[in-house]
Amino acid sequence: MNAKVWRAIAVLFTLAMIAVAALPASAQMAEVKEKPPMYSYVGFWNIPRAQWADMAKEEASDKQVLDKAVANGTLVGYGHDVNMVHQVDQPTHDEWWSSMSMAGLLNVLEEFYKSGGTTSPPLLSSTKHFDAIYVSRYYNWHHGSWKGIYTHGSTYKLKADAPPDAVDRLSKNLFVPFFEKLLADGVIHEYEVDTEAIHTEDPSSFYLFYVVASADGLDKVNAALRDALKANPLAGPGFGSMVDYSAHRDFLLRSSATYK
Repeated sequence: MNAKVWRAIAVLFTLAMIAVAALPASAQMAEVKEKPPMYSYVGFWNIPRAQWADMAKEEASDKQVLDKAVANGTLVGYGHDVNMVHQVDQPTHDEWWSSMSMAGLLNVLEEFYKSGGTTSPPLLSSTKHFDAIYVSRYYNWHHGSWKGIYTHGSTYKLKADAPPDAVDRLSKNLFVPFFEKLLADGVIHEYEVDTEAIHTEDPSSFYLFYVVASADGLDKVNAALRDALKANPLAGPGFGSMVDYSAHRDFLLRSSATYK
């Protein structure tokens, strides 16, 4: 996504947040409330290109375990991603699943340990592997399964003097309303605002993810951002006062996903 557009909308988001923060607490909470925590386990691998076809077969073989976990309520979603914008020494593939409890995540992981799924040949060929566990209290999705869709992700880092509830304020007043409109219009299938539940990165980081219904959904999201700027021609240093933008990164993934 265009970095200049994201910078501009980020400033818009922050200034609007400041304005909304001046409203009574009851007026703010009436719009968006945080949801019960949703946890997501993600395994990342850097797979040699010669093994990509075998990795796709491995992902298909995991489907039985994951579908069963969705059916019995252990999971609320799962999926696989292939990185579309490759970086040196960065993962090429990931597999993830989401649950309303940490126990749900780990119970599914144990199933893969027992079945030998964690030591399959494609995974053993990986030149780099790491895991992450995220938690979100701001999320929504369409029910269903999709293949060949795209996921856009962004990472941000708050400055040391940012308000302790900065992510909550941004989510309640800005991110969620923006993404809910795109979800209602069918432009995206899912969105979430994440932080790490198990901190393996900087605890001041947060993450925005959205899954577009088709490739042109990426353009539609960009258009929605531009329209938001035109409708609200605000400018200022608000976002820069809270976020260290030098730590910001984007990534684009080709995805398969199932949501209950």
